[in-house]
Amino acid sequence: MKWLAILVLLAIAVYTLGFAVTLWKEKQRFGAMAVIFLTLSIMILPFFSILK
Repeated sequence: MKWLAILVLLAIAVYTLGFAVTLWKEKQRFGAMAVIFLTLSIMILPFFSILK
């Protein structure tokens, strides 16, 4: 079950990072930085809750 959670979180992070790249290419730098911060939080926060 832990591996399933890791795979789902990884897929969400990759999709969100792709959206940030799209925003960056459209010259929406502030939005892209906010989405990159969101992606980093998706990658870091599970270590404090799910993956103890």
